Amino acid sequence: MEIPKTGNKGFAQTSENVKMPFTSVKAKHTAFREQQETKPHVNTKIKSSMNILILGSGGREHALAWAISKNPTSTRLVCAPGNPGMADLGICRPINITDNAAIVELCRKERIEFVIIGPEIPLIAGLADVLKNEGIKAFGPSASASRLEGSKGFTKDLCQKYNIPTAPYRRFTDLKSAISYIEQKIPPIVVKTDGIAAGKGVVVATNVRDACEAAQTLFAQNSEEIIIENYLEGEEASLFILTDGRTIMPLGTAQDHKQLLDGDQGPNTGGMGAYSPAYVLDNKMTQRVINEIITPTINAMDEIGTPFRGLLYAGLMITEQGPKLIEYNARFGDPECQAIMIRLKSDLLELLLAAAEEKLEKYNVTWDEHVALTVVMVNEGYPASYKSGREIKGLEAASQTEGVKIFHAGTDMKGETIVAAGGRVLNVTAKGATVTEARERAYAAVNQIKWPGSFYRKDIGWRAVERETQLFAQQNSKK
Repeated sequence: MEIPKTGNKGFAQTSENVKMPFTSVKAKHTAFREQQETKPHVNTKIKSSMNILILGSGGREHALAWAISKNPTSTRLVCAPGNPGMADLGICRPINITDNAAIVELCRKERIEFVIIGPEIPLIAGLADVLKNEGIKAFGPSASASRLEGSKGFTKDLCQKYNIPTAPYRRFTDLKSAISYIEQKIPPIVVKTDGIAAGKGVVVATNVRDACEAAQTLFAQNSEEIIIENYLEGEEASLFILTDGRTIMPLGTAQDHKQLLDGDQGPNTGGMGAYSPAYVLDNKMTQRVINEIITPTINAMDEIGTPFRGLLYAGLMITEQGPKLIEYNARFGDPECQAIMIRLKSDLLELLLAAAEEKLEKYNVTWDEHVALTVVMVNEGYPASYKSGREIKGLEAASQTEGVKIFHAGTDMKGETIVAAGGRVLNVTAKGATVTEARERAYAAVNQIKWPGSFYRKDIGWRAVERETQLFAQQNSKK
């Protein structure tokens, strides 16, 4: 493991400060190179009176709003529907994020010049296309490009056609055929719904019976199609890619914790916490991901006539044979986005505008030397049924913890009181010189929050902490 001489004590180098420029989508990318300085940015496209709409109401959107609010030119930020945390940064407007016509009307009323689409549902429903047709600039891929997230079957078929490494799979539209196939498999067996399911449409079954039950449940929940694939052994991590269809820019790495309980046990969730950057995605491995997975995907999407422009989130399994694609998301991951935004030093608004305007080749990215970790506090009972409306106290005191920023994910106002109003409610995010330090700060803040009925994992970042502990022990033994 390569250790940098300065900054991020004990942390592996990552290749976040680099990008892959293309002279055309078909051109070969250049070799990775470290970028220590951001190129001079020309703000000719960002007016001092620019009106910006951030669509969404979760922790991801709060983090994006927070990062964009640091740009002195973004003087008017509209969040729809937003949340109490976002209300401190701009104006919140109620809206149904699936109503494209209402969103266009809001843009006209508020004189919006740039829309940042946070959640996946509006993207898959074609909001970016609608806004483009209305002459409103937007960040986010088209509906056809969003199929990379909207249909796992589409993505798996793309991988198969273009030799992009992923787990072997089969697609099924009826339960009888699916069960017949499962009965021939050796566990563990992965069963997925074809469409979106907020991170909860995947079951890793340790035996045939559970896999059959998972298939039956998914079809009963109105899944028109399911995917059954081989289980991949390795370590999961995520790579965020900003692209305008011509230039590929890595925009951070992270490791999420999908399962509900400590030790990666229990049911899958939308994400219980994350840290960034990810140890396992060092320079060499990220280079392989770009070469073997990202570049072929961007080229393939262009070849089939659906170029991808926006944020491509690659969920990866790092196996003994190399990186393999688990899934794509067509937007920022949640809660990984929170850990990445708190580290980003570059101007996020400039980068997103550059991607939307196909001018990304002019920009590079710089990062805070610290690492970051976020702990997701959820309503007890999540991801199943839970009770909303309980009062949350201590947020101001918790926010005073060194290096901590709290993002609202599922909160509401009841009079002057902040209450829990969703499954995932708060993202307590902290920076530190190491993952160990960031985690200590995040949990110190969590312990100051008074909220009956809350639940959170106690071991976020456990793999990184174990690595750091081993590394420090090795360093001390050499002294």
